[in-house]
Amino acid sequence: MLNVVIIATGGAVRLTGSGLGCSEWPLCTPESLTPTPEMGIHGIIEFGNRTITGVLLAVALAVLLILLHGAGGRRSLGSALRFAAGGIVAGVVAGVIAYAVGLPTFVCFSAVLLLVVVLAAARSLNITSHRRDLVTLAWLVLVGVVAQAFVGGITVLTELNAFIVGFHYVASLVLVCVTAAFLVRMYEPEGPRGLAVPRGFAILTHVTTLGIAIIVLMGVLTTASGPHSGDEDVVRDGFDATLLSHLHAWPGYATLVLVIALLGWAAARRLRPLRWTIALLALLLVQIGVGIYQARSGLPPLAVGVHMVLASLTAASMTVTVLRLKRPVAGSGAE
Repeated sequence: MLNVVIIATGGAVRLTGSGLGCSEWPLCTPESLTPTPEMGIHGIIEFGNRTITGVLLAVALAVLLILLHGAGGRRSLGSALRFAAGGIVAGVVAGVIAYAVGLPTFVCFSAVLLLVVVLAAARSLNITSHRRDLVTLAWLVLVGVVAQAFVGGITVLTELNAFIVGFHYVASLVLVCVTAAFLVRMYEPEGPRGLAVPRGFAILTHVTTLGIAIIVLMGVLTTASGPHSGDEDVVRDGFDATLLSHLHAWPGYATLVLVIALLGWAAARRLRPLRWTIALLALLLVQIGVGIYQARSGLPPLAVGVHMVLASLTAASMTVTVLRLKRPVAGSGAE
């Protein structure tokens, strides 16, 4: 849920022109961590988005530590805590050195911290034997959140470069999908999984997943060429927005046909992904409706923001649908 919220608040930052509401990172100004009254509503909106990032990091870390204690005991938990302490120290040292030589302090701090988190994840998975699937997903979330903080700093330093901003959104959407996968696996037992649907249905589902990915990527490029840059002085990427809007819409309609086919097949055979296929179709229909409305209404900011949030929910539903293709089995092999 927090990952979806941060997409919504990130959209608000961009759509209200608050992208440079805070001119620095992680400080809001060179002298203040929080926005000053002179910065007005833009500073508050931008700082609010950053605050939620901190909350998300704390939640991701708490979930990981609880899971490590349950899955690997004190050994796994102790290893993670030692890496955490070492990562903070190494990051601070890197930040001090960066400041001394005139490099971006927080970017260097985040880069070193991200490297330590990746090393900690590798060590943790090496010594954890129980529920490695959940541990892997939890580490991916934590690594992703730290990476997002790093990318956030780059976004501000590059003054809202359209491609960096687009990558920032895609990374957030991927995190939504990873957390959706975590929730699905959390309610299923550990062990081998076998195919629970006809192989043709599984292939069609993966083709549909590719369609969803194309829609999202084209949507990011379309938005990057549109009017909502995040700040009125930011130059867009220079692409033809009208052409991109069509290239975004066509895969959307093709994917809608694929989802309808999946739903018909799942309903006829009462397949395991049926309920989530229904949810996927409903979200895609609403998403297409919002897309048509915003295109014909001059891209009102609220509609664009809703479109961004719905894209993350659609991708999450697609993730769950894919995971429902298999079920836990007593032994290896497909059903």
